[in-house]
This record gives sequence, C-alpha cells and structure tokens, in this order.
Amino acid sequence: MTPADFRIARPDDLCRILDWAAAEGWNPGLDDAPAFHAADPDGVFVAEIAGAPVAAISVVNHCDRLAFLGLYICHPDHRGRGIGFALWTRALEHAGTRTVGLDGVAAQEGNYAKSGFARLGATRRFEGRPEAAEAADVRPFRPDDQERIEALDTAANGFERPAFLSAWLERTEHRRTLVLHDATGPTGFVTARRCRDGVKLGPIVAPDAEAALVLIRAAVAAMPEAPVIVDLPSANTALSDRLGGLGFVETFATARMYRGAPPKATARLQAIATMELG
Repeated sequence: MTPADFRIARPDDLCRILDWAAAEGWNPGLDDAPAFHAADPDGVFVAEIAGAPVAAISVVNHCDRLAFLGLYICHPDHRGRGIGFALWTRALEHAGTRTVGLDGVAAQEGNYAKSGFARLGATRRFEGRPEAAEAADVRPFRPDDQERIEALDTAANGFERPAFLSAWLERTEHRRTLVLHDATGPTGFVTARRCRDGVKLGPIVAPDAEAALVLIRAAVAAMPEAPVIVDLPSANTALSDRLGGLGFVETFATARMYRGAPPKATARLQAIATMELG
C-alpha cells in the first residue's frame, strides 16, 4: 500500500473537502470554505497519496479551552486502509490539552468512544418552511455589534470562538446575520446561510423559544429559499416543540460527544452554528 502523507489543508483544499461533504449528503454552505479556514488556519488536515488529497478532517481550536472536530471524510476509493484513522490521530494532536467536541453519526459513536469521547446529548436537525415575518426589533448585524454578539455567543455556548465569529458574522453573497435588540442593545442573533440545498440557520442565540422564532421568521424574510434547516441541541425541547407545530420534521440526528470536560452551554443556545465547527 502506498503510504499517505499528512499536511495542513490550504484554502483551495477546503473547496474540494466541502464538495466531498456535499457528496456525502452533508449539504455545506455555499460560502463555508473561507469562514471555516479563518476559524483556525492550521486546523484542517488532509492525507494525500502521490500529491492527491484522499482524506480530510478538521480539529479547529476555538480558544485555549476547546476545539471542535468535523469534516472527517475519506474518499470512497481509499477507505478501509487505515488512512482516515491515521489522519484522525494526527489531527487530534493539534488540540493539545483542549477539550474536543464533535457531532458524530450513530454508526461511529462506538469508535469515537474508543478515542476517549463520551456522549453528552444529541444534535437534532429539523427542516421546514415557517412563515416569513420581518420584525421591528430585528435588524441586520452591524460591525459595532461585534463585541456584544461575541459575549452573547460565549455565554450561550460556554466557550469563546472569536476567530470563527469574526468570519461567520461577515456578510457575504450567501450569508447574513440578523440581530434581535432592545433599548440596551443586542439580545440575540441568527446567521442564515445558503447551502447546496435550502438555507441553514445557526447559530441562533436568543432569550427563549419565542424570541428564537422571531429571529427565524425574520431570517426567512431576508433569505427566502427553502427548505429552512435548523440544528438544535437535544435539550432544547421548547423550540423543537414549536417547530414541530409549524410543520418542521426531524430529518437527522448526531451524537454530541466530548473528549474532556464539556463546556457549560445555556438555554440561550437555541441552535448550533454548524455540525462541523460546533
């Protein structure tokens, strides 16, 4: 067997990796590659044979306490040869002593457990089409919101991720962020991004499920493609119940697992950003 070489992925590699992800049915966003790379330029890895990438994985260091693992893919022509696991082992070294989180498919949960990951809950994907509705207390993200939005995100997730948010909140052709606000300033936000199919909303940070629905409807008004896809922490039954009442259906679920002490998320985390970066 020809041995594989491992290296840090370049920005152009990410486009190829996301094409692989699309082929696996993961439905990545149309503008994901630059933001994923900006989150940790040294946190995406590829295995290559004779100069051609054959496998990939990301272990993105969000802060000194937490990293998140995703985009773990081996090209079908090279599976069953140990390349993916060798790359997994190499990439996890990048996290150092940080806690590492992941959203894993049920079929691989046992394998992740062998590497020290323990299940904390699940991430549940819902798809539907709510009624669009602009709201007086929802407006587009502005640069002067950055500090407050970062604080809201940190409080909701239990860890900080400034590099990722800086890129994720930037408006692009296919991604925009809306802010819920009152007289004191921002109280919540949602990022909407066009994907290969439909629009994904995440993260959604809001005081409660009702406020989350206000943000969801405003996001649909701003980006009206269908279906609308939302990935909820399994503990968030208030919003999942409301979405069910609006005709959303659960289409997919992953095991949320951590190696190390998990962060302490709060009920304000209505929906995660992505299953790849947390």
